[in-house]
Amino acid sequence: MNGTRHTPAIAVALAAATLMALTMGSRSSFGLFVSPLNTATGLGLVTISFAAALNHLLWGLAQPVVGLIADRYGVVRVIAVGALTFGAGTALLPFVRTGPELVMALSLLAVTGAAVGSNGLLLGEVSRRVGPDRRGLAIGIVGAGGSVGQLLLGPGTQGMISWAGWQAALFGLAALALLAVPLAWVFRHRPSVDATQAQTHDGMAVGEALATRDFWYIAGGFFVCGFHVSFLMSHMPGVIAACGLPADISGWWIAIVGVCNIVGSIGAGAMIRRGSMRHALMLLYALRAVGVTLFLTLPKTEWVLLGFAGWMGLTYMATLPPTAGLVGKLFGLRHMATLLGVVMLVHQLGAFLGVWLGGIAMTISGSYDWIWYGDIALALLAVALHVPLREQSLVGTVAPSRDTAAPATPLRTVAA
Repeated sequence: MNGTRHTPAIAVALAAATLMALTMGSRSSFGLFVSPLNTATGLGLVTISFAAALNHLLWGLAQPVVGLIADRYGVVRVIAVGALTFGAGTALLPFVRTGPELVMALSLLAVTGAAVGSNGLLLGEVSRRVGPDRRGLAIGIVGAGGSVGQLLLGPGTQGMISWAGWQAALFGLAALALLAVPLAWVFRHRPSVDATQAQTHDGMAVGEALATRDFWYIAGGFFVCGFHVSFLMSHMPGVIAACGLPADISGWWIAIVGVCNIVGSIGAGAMIRRGSMRHALMLLYALRAVGVTLFLTLPKTEWVLLGFAGWMGLTYMATLPPTAGLVGKLFGLRHMATLLGVVMLVHQLGAFLGVWLGGIAMTISGSYDWIWYGDIALALLAVALHVPLREQSLVGTVAPSRDTAAPATPLRTVAA
């Protein structure tokens, strides 16, 4: 790799945003294939929901591993190989006929998709190339990339399904995944040597960070985020169908979430430059609780559904910039990619439960009501988890080890 040439930070941010658009747009469109898959295979909603939930879980489990592989073999190779296999896995979905086959296909898509659009990998690369004064905005741009993917691929995929069938739509998504291969080339040069790189040498060790309560409060909030957004993306087409509304509404619902999330993600990134990341997260989770409550109480018309999409879209990935910002601020940048990978794993545990329990709720009770009630309770829990946090670096505040002269004390954080 040429260490004397450097890719501009804006180019890296835009490339990362485009990779997020490809992977998140494709993943968020899966809900549109649930009904056709069920009709074609007769597998049932619970089986398909479990396979989709496992996809979300493996997506999280793969992220720390992807980061380690990228450190050894380079980001370019990881993204390029991931794109090729992600495209191949998508093309295999129309040939699935049994539950184990569906689980294997979606598991392959989870691992390879993480290699193309892993939050830990992409945000780690962006964070190393962007100064602290612009880092929040850059992360917001990357998060907005996922929304652009939803905006384009939501109605686009629904239109392709209506025009040429669900199998053709999957083949189209498989071909689109190959665009990630040339995008990988943007990451071929190392970050420039500046104040940002100097900061990467400072940071709490991974084990020390994992021993603090603050890390798990942040991760717990992101667990709630995963539960929310993955349930919405996988089951809103079913919710819309249960309301007796046209199938086309599903594609537009995803698109509106994408449009509003562009505003929410960039807005959150800009807001945390000078404001409180903790307060931003508390506000975002509180807005989700209010949004779900309003949705449950209002009549289920087309305008209510689309308004709900806009409300939830404003908070959809807007939690990412302040969450990543808190991890970097409290624990330093040295191991940020690894720590973000763990946070994303917890996020995907929530996603697993949101998708799987959604299918179980609908099968058992014929409605999603108790999942919606759980959504509200979890959003309020996420607000509460961020109350005790203090936005002060914890680097150097962990108690010294036993081999030093100072007496050993339990690992803990120091309040501001």
